[in-house]
Parts: sequence; C-alpha cells; structure tokens
Amino acid sequence: MLAFITGSGFYEHDELETLNVSTSFGEVALLKGVIGGREILMLSRHGSGHKQLPHHINHRANLAALKQAGVTAVISCSVCGILNADWDLGTPLGTNDIYFPENRLGDGSACSMFTTPGETGRGHLLAGSLLNSELGVAIQKLSQATPQGVYGQVLGPRFNTKSEIKSLQASGVEFISQTCGPEAVLANELELPYALSAFGIDYANGVSNTPTPLEILQGNLEKSKSWFMRLMENLQEPEKGFSFENFIYRFD
Repeated sequence: MLAFITGSGFYEHDELETLNVSTSFGEVALLKGVIGGREILMLSRHGSGHKQLPHHINHRANLAALKQAGVTAVISCSVCGILNADWDLGTPLGTNDIYFPENRLGDGSACSMFTTPGETGRGHLLAGSLLNSELGVAIQKLSQATPQGVYGQVLGPRFNTKSEIKSLQASGVEFISQTCGPEAVLANELELPYALSAFGIDYANGVSNTPTPLEILQGNLEKSKSWFMRLMENLQEPEKGFSFENFIYRFD
C-alpha cells in the first residue's frame, strides 16, 4: 500500500476517511481509502488549515504511523522554491538527490527513529541514495518531469536570505522546501522505499530579478494539487512491491 505525504495547499481528500494511529512518538491522523482502484494512505504533514509550521511537524510519529498502518512505500509531495533561474515554474520537478547535511529535526534533535540508547533495532543507515530508484522511475514515467536536479532541505520556518540561497546553489541544490529531508531519512530507517515528487511554485530569494507575484504562486499551488491528485490516482505499485535498496547496520 502506497502512502502520499501532502503539503501546502493539499490538506484533505473527499474520497478518503480518517484513520487515527497511536505511536510511541504521538498520535497521528491519516486518511485512508480506495483511489484509482487500490487502497492508499494520505498524510497531510501540516494538517487542516496549515496548522503545523515545518518546525511543529512530528516527523517521527508520522513515519511510524505509516509503517504501523501497513504502508510499503512512501511518496512525499512537496511544493518547492526553485534556485535555477532557467527553470520554468508551474511544473513537476524530477529529483535525483537530496541535500540535507544538518540531519536535524525542527526542534534541533538528530533526525533518527533511534532515540533511546540500547533500544531494539537501533543502527546506522547506509544509503547509496535516500531516493528509491524503482519508485522514482515510476513517478517519472507519469510526470515526465523535466528538468531533474537536487532537492535541498532547509529548516525554516523562515524563508532563506539571498546569501543562504547562493550558498545552496554553490552546493548544487536546485530546488528547496522545509520538510522532505527528515521524511526521507526516517522512511529509510524504517526500511520503507521513499521518493519525492516536487513541484516548482516560485523562485527562491534572489534567483529572479523580481519576486514571484503572489497570484502566480497561488495559481501554481492549484496546479500542484492537481498534479499530486493525478499521481495518487495513477501511480501503481508492482505486484512484488518496490524493493528497499539500502541497508541498516543493526546492533541486535
């Protein structure tokens, strides 16, 4: 069963019903139902009305709830700011790598499911990539997303200064948001295949000579929701499922 984590502008779905899940990290409200002929789960990371800013999100509880609910792969849907002035707005973006060197959650703690010394299953994630190649190909076939590039996780909740954007550009980052880095790490620690479906809605600070007009940003938010809903309706999981491609070195 696939899970879709949705973000800004996409908080509910009329065809899905609430499923409350209790985890050791907290309670999580998921949405569950049949879309496109198969059962899926949806998780609104910000909650109805964008209740939770990025630093309020309980990423550990969210990913633990998805795992407990029987999810076999996770797709993060995220609207993003673009750092490459040559790229067009209002289209899906292909993701070929994730830049998240801080490996920190919004509260400053280490981004890991392994929070207790000596806990069963603790270990080190060894990842050639945080992005699952099979799942990425399946998304790419539907979106035909061009261009493709590196996603950068920024901590927020404020937006970045021009000098910070330049630093990210120098590191090879081409689009950013404030939520997907932790989701990628935690999904992998739970051995869940993970992919990111991004959508460019504005240019980051200083990338364009003038800021993206509000009406264009809002229009692109609507376009992004349409794309993410189409992804939910059409992305199919192979009969054997998507294979987890990384490894966790465990100590018990």
